[in-house]
This record gives sequence, structure tokens and C-alpha cells, in this order.
Amino acid sequence: MKAYVFPGQGAQYSGMGLDLFEKSAEAQDLFHKANDILDFPITDIMFEGSAEDLKQTKVTQPAVFLHSVILSKVLGESFKPDMVAGHSLGELSALVANKSLSFEDGLKLVFKRALAMQKACELEPSTMAAVLGLEDEMVESVCAETEGVVVAANYNCPGQLVISGAYDAVERACENLKERGARRAMILPVGGAFHSPLMEPARKDLAEAIENTHFSDPICPIYQNVSTFAVTDPEEIKKNLVFQLTAPVKWTQSVQNMVQDGAAEFIEVGPGKVLQGLVKKIDRGMQTSSALIE
Repeated sequence: MKAYVFPGQGAQYSGMGLDLFEKSAEAQDLFHKANDILDFPITDIMFEGSAEDLKQTKVTQPAVFLHSVILSKVLGESFKPDMVAGHSLGELSALVANKSLSFEDGLKLVFKRALAMQKACELEPSTMAAVLGLEDEMVESVCAETEGVVVAANYNCPGQLVISGAYDAVERACENLKERGARRAMILPVGGAFHSPLMEPARKDLAEAIENTHFSDPICPIYQNVSTFAVTDPEEIKKNLVFQLTAPVKWTQSVQNMVQDGAAEFIEVGPGKVLQGLVKKIDRGMQTSSALIE
């Protein structure tokens, strides 16, 4: 079975999507439509902007979404997913790819998500940190005993966990984790504490938008960050999507469940190869590749 996976924030790069635009009339139509929906020329920033331009959350999230979704659409008949998953933001790309959401509705939700997260980030100084070389349980335990808001946020692969929370609390947790034997515990250059309780204002903003958006029956199951198991019920998909902003991304567990359910190949759709690397660390023998157009 083929599992298609969609990357999240951090996969962006200058010039992203330009090859799709140049090779496909369908891609050109979709990029132009995106400029109209967003009411600013995101294609100019994607194709010609600097890394700094692309780093703004309101640009990054729709840019990564557009690259992934438009690529899945121009693959045409060769795009036949048996299952899909997306890392954080990538979950919305996956939901368009498996026909739960229309392109237009998916892009509108991504933009609302980006603006809501940006607003939540401005309420309190907050950040995330990558922790390498410790068992998940140890990281969870240190977060629980550290004063302030700090939680496990991204279970990326065995031995690689990202924590998230208030800036001071994350710094304290990093020191404690190094004392417990972490190979590294380093603050990441991100705008705020994604997938933590500090995203609660954004979750409330997005919940209403999700509730008012039409979700269809998908063509294949999605393994969502919150539940990690195969989901096809539109109401359950919506519920998981709402909680995703404040809950951890359980990527390790999602990939393990996809493998258990028959995934024999993981194909990454969108910019970069980060997810392929994580899949290999979760299941060393798994076949991985990037989706490419001729």
C-alpha cells in the first residue's frame, strides 16, 4: 500500500513551486486562484522571495500547503493514495489530497490557522526546542516537573522529540534535559509555542472556521496527528483537526500505525525530504521517495 505524507512548517525554501508553475497549466491556474483567495501575490514570495520573506507564519503555512497540494493535483492519474498523513500544517494538505476538503476551503483554513497562530504567539514570549538522545518518557517527565508551561509537542522519531512552551520554561527544561543525558537540547528559530496549551486562543479561533467548513467523505483514510489511527469519518476528522493546535504531533506513532496497517512505501509530497528521513528512523527498511512530476 502507498502512504502519501505531507510536510509542515520548516520545509519552505526560496523558489519553491516555480518548477510546478513552469511545467503545468493546471498548476498555473491553481497558483493564480491562490493569489485571489489570499488577496496578496504569494507566488511572488514563493518564487522570488528570500528565506526571510518566507519565514513569516502567514506566508510559510500557505506556501508549504500550496506546494504540496498543487503537486498532488498535477500528478494526475499516478496519484492513488491508500492512506495519507501530514505533519502539523501538512495535515490540511493531506485532507485536500484525500478529497475531505476542497482546494479553496483548505487554503482558507490554512490562512486562518496561520493568522490565529501568529496572534497567539504575540500574547506571550514562547518557543520550541529540539531534544535528541533521550527516551520520550524521560522528556515528558522533565517537562512535567519543570516550573511553567512546557510540554512534549512533536514526537518526530525515536530519540527526537520537540518540546514547546513559555520561553523561560523551555530554557529551564533544556538545562534539566542536558543534565539527564540529552545529546542536545536546543532552542529552535520558531515564532512561538506550537502544539502547546499556549495555542488555546488560536484553537478557539480555528474551531469556528472548521465547524463552518464542509468536509466530504475521503477517498482514503488519514492518520491524524492527534489520534494516530486511520480516520475516515468527516466529523471525527474535524474534531481531531481542532485539537491539533494544542495537542502534540504524534508522528512516530502515526507512521508505526500506517506500517502496521500495510504501508509498504512512503511518498513525500511537497518541499524537502524531512519526512522521508523521519520515516527511515522509525522503520529503517521502509521504502521512501519524493513525489515528482515529469
